[in-house]
Amino acid sequence: MSGNESGATRRKTEGTTQFQQPGQEVFKSILPEDVDWKPFPAFPPSVRLAVVVGQPSEPGPYTIRVKSPHGAKLMPHKHPEDRVYTVISGVFYIGLGDEFDANKLEAYPPGAVIVLPGNTAHFHWAKSGEYVTQVTAIGPLGLEYLSPEDDPRNNKP
Repeated sequence: MSGNESGATRRKTEGTTQFQQPGQEVFKSILPEDVDWKPFPAFPPSVRLAVVVGQPSEPGPYTIRVKSPHGAKLMPHKHPEDRVYTVISGVFYIGLGDEFDANKLEAYPPGAVIVLPGNTAHFHWAKSGEYVTQVTAIGPLGLEYLSPEDDPRNNKP
């Protein structure tokens, strides 16, 4: 998918590709091989984000996936939007609070659904291996670290 196709899903019809946007009344599917993983400036460099449906930077519904390799941490942060996380693979460790505390982490296996109200301080750790979560919310997507030094957007050389 090229940059202008981000957030759209593909539908193949008689050798042509059409792009599906939320609100269009057309059947669609997203296959695992069509998920386009990219770096995201607000994440540590090893963590990837894929837009599955919608435009997260705009008002309206969106679905994204986050892939975090073993050992990666997202330090305490919050999102203004309510979010629903579904664990796709691996074990998703999330803790609530303003400071990273491994003792507050809860482990969620594949298939688990986590509802996170907006503006709830939390943190993640890929403690036992890579995980993939799917996040559904109403945009625009926001991510604010509680400590500016934890924000990868502030740590550019």
